[in-house]
Amino acid sequence: MTRVLGIETSCDETSAAVVSDLGPETPVSLTSLVILSQDIHRVFGGVVPEIASRAHLTAIVPVVQQALTEANVTLDDLDAIAVTYAPGLVGALLVGVNYAKGLAVARGLPVVPVHHMEGHLFAATLDDPTAQPPFTALLVSGGHTLLLDVAAWGSYRVLGHTRDDAAGEAFDKVAKLLGLPYPGGRHVEALAATGDPSRFRFTRPMLQRNASPDDPAYFDVSFSGLKTAALTAVRGSDDLARDKADIARGFQDALVETLAEKTFRAAQAYGRQRVVLGGGVACNRTLAEAVRQRLESLGAAVYTPTPRLATDNAAMIARAGLFRYYLGERAGHDLSAFASAPLPGQL
Repeated sequence: MTRVLGIETSCDETSAAVVSDLGPETPVSLTSLVILSQDIHRVFGGVVPEIASRAHLTAIVPVVQQALTEANVTLDDLDAIAVTYAPGLVGALLVGVNYAKGLAVARGLPVVPVHHMEGHLFAATLDDPTAQPPFTALLVSGGHTLLLDVAAWGSYRVLGHTRDDAAGEAFDKVAKLLGLPYPGGRHVEALAATGDPSRFRFTRPMLQRNASPDDPAYFDVSFSGLKTAALTAVRGSDDLARDKADIARGFQDALVETLAEKTFRAAQAYGRQRVVLGGGVACNRTLAEAVRQRLESLGAAVYTPTPRLATDNAAMIARAGLFRYYLGERAGHDLSAFASAPLPGQL
């Protein structure tokens, strides 16, 4: 049996998890997952990097110990430690990276570096093992919006990305405009469910009717204009209490329709029968349902991880780390953290 401890500290969740399997190509079991979220950032309406780093320092040891306890294993039972090294807040990442390296040296274990976004690609497999390549992937979070064609694990073609705000960032900013708590995604979705879709119909960004796969904007997205449209609607309202649910609905409909259409374009262009959603915005049930409906004509299956595995977590890092472990990848003592880095295997 191969056991991998995963450590995730890329933003404001301190997380540790243990996964195991009986060898390559065998089912992977998630035996423990601990996530400690830093609620202090709600006070500031966004993540404060220095506070996040200090909170990770306090939490990392008990979180890892709890994950080992829940998995009923000790450090001596592990075969490797997988840790997120990029992308993310460098100070926060360094806490996880340095702790993993120290633990590995003390116990004679290898460290497997994992790209955070590759972790999101693997997350759905922990809920449904059939979420396997080839597939189209839509990764949507507070910091990233990526559209990928995944021909095989480790072979990633980036088709599109955001040219400005990430989808999750747009949700958070519009939530703030509407006086909703941080993080804003689930609050905007709940409010939008009560809104009138006909009152504020915002332009769907970068969805030109005659676009073709050769156009530079065919797969890309842009949400800064949509965010500005929501701001204009808020400022133009003479009764925000009356209008805010309708504004939330108009904003969410535009963003969701855009993402669903871009995902359809990618699946159609590459002939994929599977679509995988990942990242915190994948928790949005309206988005998941819109993607399913848009892909229905292609007969494509759509996979979405459960909320616990969609947001930042160490289970996905351990799972991706297991894949990289079997490839023989190991980090040296000079492993560091990076705010941004290309996906390994990016074509």
